[in-house]
Amino acid sequence: MELIQRGAEAVIFLEKRKGKEFLIKERIKKGYRIPEIDKPLRKKRTRSEVGLIEKARRAGVSVPIVREHTDFKIVMEWIEGKKLKDSLNSFTKTKRIRIYELIGEALAKLHSNGIIHGDLTTSNMILRKNKLYFIDFGLGKISKRIEDQAVDLFLLYEAIEATHLKYKNEAWEKIINVYKQQYSKSKRVLIQMEKIKKRRRYRGE
Repeated sequence: MELIQRGAEAVIFLEKRKGKEFLIKERIKKGYRIPEIDKPLRKKRTRSEVGLIEKARRAGVSVPIVREHTDFKIVMEWIEGKKLKDSLNSFTKTKRIRIYELIGEALAKLHSNGIIHGDLTTSNMILRKNKLYFIDFGLGKISKRIEDQAVDLFLLYEAIEATHLKYKNEAWEKIINVYKQQYSKSKRVLIQMEKIKKRRRYRGE
């Protein structure tokens, strides 16, 4: 197995099985947590992530297919392609606009089905052919609260501002236009997001 990433909560490997590649995400034991807390927590988070991925897939969002899972490990299909964070800025305007539309469509599907991604950044999106895959639901949850959806959206806004500043206005306008068209509660979410932006600004002063 090839180590791809070592995070605070999990390690990610790439493994080949019978000529096919799979991504393996394993939640690691934390030495500072007592076993009675550590094991149930890792088990809960693993099950939660599997559930979110499968629910997102049923909602029509492109996500890796989960092949198998245990209490602490998820084996899923390997999505070949560059992370959007590393490729978006080099695309033509026509291609960028199509990607913004795909992001808006996926967000509308997620929120319509009560799915909070929890870490909406272009680092967690991979473009493969004409599909935009959303990955890493490790911080996600099920919630239909407008506040949670607004925070989800605000995280994406901040990520675009930080990584794709040159195209921020172009990106946000197109993403939100599609989001508003396809999600019935989008107006309430956007109003709440503006409140979150003002709170953050106030705290930073």
